[in-house]
Amino acid sequence: MRISDFSIEQPMVTVVAMLALVLFGLFALLALHTDEFPDIEQPVIVVGIPYPGASPEGVEREILERVEESITGIAGIHELRSSASDGYAQLIVFFEFGKNMLEAGQEIRDRISAVRDRLPDEMKEPVLTRVDPADIPVVSLTLASDRLTPVELTRLADPGIVRELRQVPGVAQVDVAGGQTRELNVQLDPAALAEAGVTLAELVQALNAQNLAAPVGRLTHGAGEQTLRLRGRLDGPEAFAQLVVARRGERVIRLGQLAHVSDGAEEARSLAFYDGRPAIGIGVLKSRGASTTAVSAALRAQVAQVQATLPAGVELRIVQDAGERVGHSVANVGEHLVLGALLTVLTVFLFLNSWRSTVITGLALPVSVLAAFVAVWACGFTLNQMSLLGLSLAIGILIDDAIVVRENIVRHVHLGRSHLDAARAGTAEIGLAVTATTFSIVAVFVPVAFMSGVAGQWFKPFALTIACAVLVSLFVSFSLDPMLSAYWPDPQPEAQRRGWLTRALDRFNAGFDRLTGRYVRVIGWALDHRLVMTALALGSFFGALWLQAQFGGAAFVPPSDRSELRIVIDTPPGSSLEHTRVLAERVAGLARALPEVRYTYTRAGSAGDFTVGGVDTATVYVRLKPKSGRSRTQEQIGNALRAQAQQLAGAEVAVFSGGFGGAYKPIQLRLIGPDARELAETAQRLLAAAREVPGIVDANLSTRGRKPEYELTVDRGLAGALGITVADIGQGLRVAYAGLEAGDWIDPDGETRDVTVRLAPEYRELAAGLARLPVAAHAADGRTVSLPLGQIVTVTPGLGPRRIDHFDTERVIVIEAATQGVPLAEAVRRLDARLAREPLPPGLRLQHGGEAKDQAEVFGNIFSALGIALLLMYLILVLQFGSFLDPVPIMASLPLSLIGVVLALLVTGDTLNIMSLIGVMLLMGVVAKNAILLIDFARQGRARGLALREALIEAGRVRLRPILMTTFALTAGMIPVALGHGEGADFRAPLGRAVIGGTLTATLLTLLVIPTFYELTDEWRTRVQSWCRRR
Repeated sequence: MRISDFSIEQPMVTVVAMLALVLFGLFALLALHTDEFPDIEQPVIVVGIPYPGASPEGVEREILERVEESITGIAGIHELRSSASDGYAQLIVFFEFGKNMLEAGQEIRDRISAVRDRLPDEMKEPVLTRVDPADIPVVSLTLASDRLTPVELTRLADPGIVRELRQVPGVAQVDVAGGQTRELNVQLDPAALAEAGVTLAELVQALNAQNLAAPVGRLTHGAGEQTLRLRGRLDGPEAFAQLVVARRGERVIRLGQLAHVSDGAEEARSLAFYDGRPAIGIGVLKSRGASTTAVSAALRAQVAQVQATLPAGVELRIVQDAGERVGHSVANVGEHLVLGALLTVLTVFLFLNSWRSTVITGLALPVSVLAAFVAVWACGFTLNQMSLLGLSLAIGILIDDAIVVRENIVRHVHLGRSHLDAARAGTAEIGLAVTATTFSIVAVFVPVAFMSGVAGQWFKPFALTIACAVLVSLFVSFSLDPMLSAYWPDPQPEAQRRGWLTRALDRFNAGFDRLTGRYVRVIGWALDHRLVMTALALGSFFGALWLQAQFGGAAFVPPSDRSELRIVIDTPPGSSLEHTRVLAERVAGLARALPEVRYTYTRAGSAGDFTVGGVDTATVYVRLKPKSGRSRTQEQIGNALRAQAQQLAGAEVAVFSGGFGGAYKPIQLRLIGPDARELAETAQRLLAAAREVPGIVDANLSTRGRKPEYELTVDRGLAGALGITVADIGQGLRVAYAGLEAGDWIDPDGETRDVTVRLAPEYRELAAGLARLPVAAHAADGRTVSLPLGQIVTVTPGLGPRRIDHFDTERVIVIEAATQGVPLAEAVRRLDARLAREPLPPGLRLQHGGEAKDQAEVFGNIFSALGIALLLMYLILVLQFGSFLDPVPIMASLPLSLIGVVLALLVTGDTLNIMSLIGVMLLMGVVAKNAILLIDFARQGRARGLALREALIEAGRVRLRPILMTTFALTAGMIPVALGHGEGADFRAPLGRAVIGGTLTATLLTLLVIPTFYELTDEWRTRVQSWCRRR
C-alpha cells in the first residue's frame, strides 16, 4: 500500500504523525546550543618550548632541529611548521583528519621525552596546546583606568576579577594579557657582587637552599601521630634581604647588600590600551559544547555586577563579544528563513488562487523545518549559520514536492474526479517523478557532507540539514497533502461572491493559460529546429565559461563585513616596547579619528594567537559602528586606514578586514631551501618583485628582517686555565640578563608568586656592563675567586635573525601579502606571472600556501563531490526510468544553469567562491527536477499510445505550471539571502544570487532544450536498434 493511500484511509494517524514531528522538532530546537559556525575539531597541536635568553639561531640548533627530528616519524602528520625566536621555540603540527588527537598529543610528549637528555637543561618544559576554534575568547574585556598603573590593574584583575568570571557556568578559562604579574624582584648590582666577590651561581644556590618548606617526617606515639613540617619559606622582601648569601672570613654577606629586593612585578613585555588609556586585556574561553550565546549573556550579567564593586575610575568593558555577534547573525538567518518561507507561500497562492491549497501546500514548510532540527540535534550539531543556511536554502525546495503533488491533484479535480479519487490518482501519477526529484537533491548534498578535510567538517551540518529536511518534505507531500486534499476540498463560490484579489488572480491564471498555449507552439518550433536548440545549449555553456574566465573573479570565501578591523604594526627589529607602543598608538589614533570607529584596543608586544611575536610587534583591534550606521564598507574603511597608516615612518603596517583569515594574509609563498644566506637574498629579491604587482598590498617577509645583537666570544685558553667552562659563563649571563626563577614566595594575598633574579634594569641597558659581570674562577691554591667577564670574553656587535622558520624541517622564508581591489585568484595569477621572471638558484623552490592553497584544495574537494553527486543522480534516474539512455538528456542539460550563475555574479560584483559553488551544486538538482517532471510525463504519454513529439508537447503543456511554480518558489525563498542585509548576511549572499540567476536561466533553457535533447536521444536509440537488427 502506498503512503498516500494509507494516509487517506487513516487520517488521524497522519495528523498524529505530523504533530509528533512538530513537537519533537520544537524540543530539539530548544535543546540546541547556538554558535556562529560549526564546531570543528582541528587536527592541530601547537608545541611551545621556552628557552630563556637564547638567540633564534641557538633555539633552532639546540631545540628546534632535535625536536623536529624526534616527532617527524609520528604517523598521520600532514604538515609541520616551526619557528625559532628569542627565547622560544614553537612547532605547529598539522595531522590528517581522523587522527585521534589525544593519542597524537601523547605521542609528541613521548618523542620529546625520548630526546630530553639532548636538550638544554635551561629549557623549560614543553607546553602542548590543541588548536580549537572554541579556544578563541567568547568575550574579550579590558580593565582600564587613568589612575592605576598596569601593575595595580593586574593585581586588581588577578585573582579577583578572574575568580568572579570563572564562576560563570560554561566558562573554561580566563586569561589576562598585557598586565604585569606580581613577583618578588631581586635586582642585582654587579659592582656590589664584584666588591663582595660573590658569583651569580653562589647567590642562586643560596636562594634555592634557604627558601623552602617541606614535610620532613612524622612523630608516632600510642594512638596518634603528628607530621613534622620544616617552615623555611621566607615571608617577604625584608626577610629575603636578610638572607645570608655567603661568608668571606668573618664577613657575612646578605642578599640586601648585593641587590635591591622588592615586592614588584615582572618586567613588561606587552602593554594594552583601550582608546589610548592604559589597560589590561581579559579573555574568557567557553567550555567545549557550551552555548556561545548563553555563556556570553551570563558573562555580560557578571561583568555588570563586578563593575559595581570596582574602585572609582576603573572600568571593565567588553570589547569583543562573540555571543552578541552570533545572536545577531543567527537571528538574521532565522529572519531570512521566515521571510523566504512567506514569499514562497505567497508564490504558491499566486498560482493556485486558493487559500486552502496554499495552506495544504505551505504546511510542508513548518513540519519539514522543525523535523530537520531533530536531525541536527541527533547528529550532534549546533544551531549555527551553516545549519540555518541549509534550511534557508531548502525553503524553496521543501515546498516543491508539495506544490507538484497538490497541483496534480487539483488538475485531476478539474478533469472531473472527486476530491478523494483525485488525491489518490494525482499522487500516484506523480509519485515516482517526485521521489526521483527529491532523491536527486539528496544525491547532490550527501557527497558534500562527506568531503575530506576542513571543508567537509564545515559543510556537513549544512548538507545533512538540507538532505534531512528534503526527505521529510517528501514524506509530508505523500501523506499530509493527499489526506488534506481528500477531506478538505476547495470551496467554489459563485463568481459574483469572489473578492477583488481572487478575481485578479483569476485574470493572472487566465493569462498563464494563454502563456501555456504559446509555450506549446514554442516547443513545436524548438523540436523543428533542434540544431538551433543544441547550439543555444552549447553556446550558453561555453559562453558561461568564457565570461567567467574573462570578467569573473574567484576567491576562497566571500568578504564578510563584521564591523571590525585588525591592524598589525611591525617596528624595526631591535625596537623597544616603548617605541612600539608609541607607533601603535599613533595608528590607533588615526583609526579613532574616523567617524565610523567606535573604539580601539591596542596590544603592544603581541603578534596574535599561535604566532611568535616580540616587543617590536603590536596589534590594534578597531571596532566599527554597525553596517546600518555607516556609509562605507568595512573593506573601504580598511583601505583608507591603510593609506594613512603607511605614511608613518619607521613601521610596516598591515590592515586586515577581520573575517575568517583573522590576522593572516591570504597570499603566502614559501621559499624553501637549505642555504640560509641564499634563501634570505632570494627572498628579498622576490619581495621587491611582489611589491610591483598591481593589487598586491602589505607584502613583507615572515622573517621581518635582521635585528641588532652582540656576539660573545670566549677565550677558551684563558678560561680553561682559570677553571671556567662555557656552561658557567652561559649560566651566569642567563641569570643576569634573561633572569632566573629562584623559587617562590607567598604574597600577602595568599597567592604563590615567583622569585626572579636578574641585574637591575640600569645595568642591562648598555653592552659595556657585560665586561663588569663577575664570574667564578678557581685560583691556583684552590680558592674560588671572582673575575670580571671582560677578561675572558670579547663582545662584538652584529646582526642576527629576528626569527627562523621551518616548513617540514626545512628552512623557509614566507612571502606574505594581501590583496586590494582584485580577487584573490587574479592577484595570485599576476604574482605568479611576475615571479616567473625571477630565476631561482639551484636548491631553492617556491610553494603556495595560505588561503590560495586552501582555495585550491577546497575547490578540488567541491568538484570531486560534484562529480560523485552527478554519478549518484544518474543512477537514480536509471532506476526511475528503467533505462541507461533516457537519463542522458537530463544529465546533458545540467550545465544550462551556469550562464545564469555567471551573469548574476557579474552583475552583483561577486566572485566565484565557496558559497556560490554550493549554489551551483544545488542548481544541478533543480535542473534535474524540472527535466524529470517533463520526461516522466512524456514517457507516461507514450505509454498511453501518444507519438513522441505529441507526448513531449503534452508534457510541456501539463508540467509548465508546476515547473514555474517551483522555480518561482525557490527564487522567492532565496531573495532574502541574496539581498544580503543584516549581520553576516554578505557572507551568504553569493549563494542566494547564484541560485536565483541559475534557476531562472536554467528553467527557461530547460523548457526548450530538454524536449529537443530527448527527441534526439530517442532517434539515436531507434537508429542504433535498427542497425543492430540489420546486423
